[in-house]
Amino acid sequence: MKKSTLLLVAVLFVFMFPQPSSATSWAYPLVVWDGRTYEVLDEYVTDIDSEVGEVTSYSDMKSLSGDFSNAYKKGTKYYSIKNMSTDDAIAVKVEDGKYKKAVFREKEDEERIDLSFLFVGIGAVVLTIILFYLLNKKKTFRQKF
Repeated sequence: MKKSTLLLVAVLFVFMFPQPSSATSWAYPLVVWDGRTYEVLDEYVTDIDSEVGEVTSYSDMKSLSGDFSNAYKKGTKYYSIKNMSTDDAIAVKVEDGKYKKAVFREKEDEERIDLSFLFVGIGAVVLTIILFYLLNKKKTFRQKF
């Protein structure tokens, strides 16, 4: 009985913690700069001011930390646009002398936690406690008779 119980607990843990998908579906091309996500538009800008950053990591499969992009390779430069705050928009260099406008969409939340894994973990612990309680109760019942 002990081996089957251990096997049951192991199987429960395997199914309670599924592996997250590594592929991400993107709604738009984006760049992340200074913790802020910008959507890159098909609008070209010419009033370029100064360089403010660059893509430090690229992936079209998953979101990464840092100055990330799902559309532009590592090393692609970001620039401020004259007479416009970088809080509203930046320019992304797409080729020599051509820059696309990227507009602010959202602030990246560095403390983001996937709560589904937290609830699944708590559920697994509670289920394990209940399972061991029931098994010990059954053993105690057998010993009385």
